[in-house]
Amino acid sequence: MTKIKVFPHEELCPEGAEIEAKPGQTLAEALLDNKIKIEHACELSCACTTCHVIVRNGFENLSDASDDEEDMLDKAWGLEAESRLSCQVEISEFDLEIELPKYTINMVSENH
Repeated sequence: MTKIKVFPHEELCPEGAEIEAKPGQTLAEALLDNKIKIEHACELSCACTTCHVIVRNGFENLSDASDDEEDMLDKAWGLEAESRLSCQVEISEFDLEIELPKYTINMVSENH
């Protein structure tokens, strides 16, 4: 199992968290499976930026972002060099540390 450290986020994860994920699942799935309710307005299909995360440790071990993901990331609030859409990050055997941005850009907020 891969360990994922989530830094504290005022609303979604006030205390921060350390979770485990199975290689092969996406980071978004792992977060949601562990009750960290990140937004995912497009149902994890790389069609929005609501599941944007910043990978603070382990970024170099991720597969490269696709052109579609890069295009979507250009629209994300608080974009950084280590930004990714969590729906597109496939968990491998390498541990990760992530930060959830303070805001997301969501034209239609949905309750999942």
